[in-house]
Amino acid sequence: RGRAKPRKPRKPPSTFIAKAPNQVWTWDITYLPSSVKGLYYYLYLVEDIYSSKGVAWEVHESESGEYAATLMQRAMLREQCFSRPPVLHSDNGAPMKSQTLRAKLHDLGIQPSHSRPRVSNDNPYSESLFRTVKYNPDWPSKGFASLDEARHWVEGFMQWYNHEHLHSGIKYVTPADRHDGKDVAILSARDKVQRLARERNPLRWTGKTRNWAPIGSVALNPQKENLANDIAA
Repeated sequence: RGRAKPRKPRKPPSTFIAKAPNQVWTWDITYLPSSVKGLYYYLYLVEDIYSSKGVAWEVHESESGEYAATLMQRAMLREQCFSRPPVLHSDNGAPMKSQTLRAKLHDLGIQPSHSRPRVSNDNPYSESLFRTVKYNPDWPSKGFASLDEARHWVEGFMQWYNHEHLHSGIKYVTPADRHDGKDVAILSARDKVQRLARERNPLRWTGKTRNWAPIGSVALNPQKENLANDIAA
């Protein structure tokens, strides 16, 4: 018998830094229970990690690389970022690694990134957003009666999430405001109000005031254990 070849050191995962919207996206699929036991619908959702905005979503009756490819095409059309395509991170599910999706990403110029095998928390942005979906007070506890009902509910949720939800991970502005670059002015105005209030009533402000500076760049690096910090929705 020949000598066993020494194992090659595992290449560390790439780090991607989002300094602006549409530089790094993450996506995943989660199940939506129907009112029929054992029957599920599937929510496909693409999120921008810089702004936490959902940039594209669809609900289907199955998991499919074809559906995923169509969703990515629509996401690019909606965001109009063909000249500088984003990195797209996902786990290693069958739709994520399908030839149909790979071909579409190649055509669009999107660089794919995948979680490490057998590492459960390598896609924390999508996981966090899915928790926000399913812990919403309006979540139908008895399941969705139909595909149309599931699609209608998700559409309403995403409009609320993107345009009304004050996201704790981005200093309590909406994902849409952060995505559109409005967060700087909003946070500056809050800081000004806070400083004026402290000047008028200094005795009421004994501790540190809240830091309203924008959060800046956002990193995607599955190698770091603390990646999930500060991204709770």
